[in-house]
Amino acid sequence: MRVMAQMAMVMNLDKCIGCHTCSVTCKQAWTNRSGVEYVWFNNVETRPGQGYPRRYEDQERWRGGWTLNRRGRLALKGGGRLRKLLTIFSNPKLPGIDDYYEPWTYDYETLTSAPLQEHTPVARPKSLLSGKDMKISWSANWDDDLGGSLDHGDKDVLLAQISDKVKMEFDKTFMFYLPRICEHCLNPSCAASCPSGAIYKRTEDGIVLVDQDRCRGWRMCVSGCPYKKVYFNHRTGKAEKCTFCFPRVEVGIPTVCSETCVGRLRYIGLMLYDADKVLEAASTPDDTGLYEAQREVFLDPNDPEVVAAAEREGIPRDWIEAAQRSPIHALINTYKVALPLHPEYRTMPMVWYIPPLSPVVDVVRDTGHDAESAGNLFAAIDALRIPVEYLAELFTAGDTAPVDAVLRRLAAMRAYMRDITMGRDPDDAIPGRVGMTGEAMYDMYRLLALAKYDERYVIPTAHAEQAHGLEELATDCPLNYEGGPGMGGAGTGGGSGPFGESSGGANPIAVENFHMLRQRQTADSPVDPADKRNRVNLLNWDGKGAPAGLFPSRRETPPDDTGSEREQ
Repeated sequence: MRVMAQMAMVMNLDKCIGCHTCSVTCKQAWTNRSGVEYVWFNNVETRPGQGYPRRYEDQERWRGGWTLNRRGRLALKGGGRLRKLLTIFSNPKLPGIDDYYEPWTYDYETLTSAPLQEHTPVARPKSLLSGKDMKISWSANWDDDLGGSLDHGDKDVLLAQISDKVKMEFDKTFMFYLPRICEHCLNPSCAASCPSGAIYKRTEDGIVLVDQDRCRGWRMCVSGCPYKKVYFNHRTGKAEKCTFCFPRVEVGIPTVCSETCVGRLRYIGLMLYDADKVLEAASTPDDTGLYEAQREVFLDPNDPEVVAAAEREGIPRDWIEAAQRSPIHALINTYKVALPLHPEYRTMPMVWYIPPLSPVVDVVRDTGHDAESAGNLFAAIDALRIPVEYLAELFTAGDTAPVDAVLRRLAAMRAYMRDITMGRDPDDAIPGRVGMTGEAMYDMYRLLALAKYDERYVIPTAHAEQAHGLEELATDCPLNYEGGPGMGGAGTGGGSGPFGESSGGANPIAVENFHMLRQRQTADSPVDPADKRNRVNLLNWDGKGAPAGLFPSRRETPPDDTGSEREQ
């Protein structure tokens, strides 16, 4: 047993209202600059819908994730070293800008500087890529609230795998929102696909990052990621992806998307898992068995043997205690209400979801029956197979039994807690029907509905003695050993050979001191005026030149007139 720690997230889809606040704040924090105008590290999709980029779930086209070869061994769906070599200069398995969308702005200059006239001037849309006039025809969530579903709703990859009835009537049946970020997988196919070894998984917390100095812009990672959450910066020629806001997480602060979430639907915590079981779990022959196989990879942080093994692996004691209090462990393994997104990709994703009960409740309510009654909800779950089958395609590789079990637990919780709220004696038979006790059901309700900030985000801070490791340690994909299915060899980071660096350690990426960042984010003012001349707002830096304050100098350099030094 080789114990490792992994930061993970769970999202409760019943709470998502589709406001996109998480997307906007993430955009402002991470991709508000030239070259990544089309990039959304966090996006919110309407389901059913095509997703972003369009039809990203069609792995027969994009060839992302892993598959089992004829010998039953795990292999990249897009091919191994030889195929990568043959297509190194021409990778055909890439989404085009039309699959994403062509980003735009408006000609505000015409609008604001137009002279007084009879008709209101028009601000035409202008492409952020070419600067020319354009017609807006698609965006990151064109399916919003099932808009235009009659025209393109049948292009949803998952709907094609269910009945023809769903294609024609799904807009009358159900709808929900699905926020997505990088899955920070236990077995990331993006890392195994990278010829340069630029994508790596951090040893201490499992966050998957891109080493910008090693990246050579081959874009194999974009093809290899089945969730299409790795993007190409056409300005810098480098790959970029969600970083799980690691500078914030290192000081115990949740990610930007979680911090600003209006519905408070996100939970962040630490999971302990057995790294030696990842290969076996990812190689499970039957796709429908991958959900349970991944759950078996996770370890019980309260087990004395697991605690002892974690300490032997150098995991700090406060991290083990954080894993014991983790809401992620409770939702996945204790209450069993969280499910992985597309486990059939065999990447072992670490952003899980609580499927929505609201489509079932809405249908019951529309019929005029009591939508809080356990009997009505259980009967509706049995009868409304369309949403259950669709959710199963999304979360359990088509197996409806786990989804059915989760929806029944959520329905039982709703009915059981209504009796308590109304001052009636609770019916202990209700939790008994779903294999839970009344006490466990109340605890689950409290976590899902009433949990406070420090209960939803149990994030241990990085240790000062680990600072060097947090900056410079990089590990390979868990399956990236000699003879394994990954791109690199054991201990090379995949960076040796003609496509990457052959010597030297990984370049530092964590550039801020942990305690300084904590002080900055909890200070009354965003910047100390006395320190203003020595700071640069990297969000407004276009990558050209070296603004004053970016690098230390012995004598003070006066600010230039280009506006590179701005208030943060």
